Amino acid sequence: MISFPMIAIVAGGGAIGAVLRYLVSLFVGAGVFGLPGPLATLMVNIARSFVMGLVAGAVAAGVLLPEQWRGFIIVGLLGALTTFSGFAFDAADLWHKQGALMAGGYVLASVLLSLLAFGLAFGLAFWCIRNSGIWQ
Repeated sequence: MISFPMIAIVAGGGAIGAVLRYLVSLFVGAGVFGLPGPLATLMVNIARSFVMGLVAGAVAAGVLLPEQWRGFIIVGLLGALTTFSGFAFDAADLWHKQGALMAGGYVLASVLLSLLAFGLAFGLAFWCIRNSGIWQ
């Protein structure tokens, strides 16, 4: 069933995520390779993975995350912050402008650093919550 309040919550998170993504692009500027897209996308993908790891670790440790917060943070905020299509475009653009080696390095760095950020954040959140005694 469609919930209009939930749509508004997701939209609010999405608006914030989209603005944050835009601001990262502005602050990154021309980036390391003279291309603002890849570096900004890499940064937001790593940040998103870290935040998602914190949320997942907290939930795994027993924190209950209400549906409204899941919609706001996971679907809205983090969903608008990054997109796979942006990552794919940046990889293809790097391939075209810098070659296969640069594009491959970007893809490898994006995947490995994002997984590392998620894993570290998950472990940190899980350990902190389980050892704090607050949630038990």
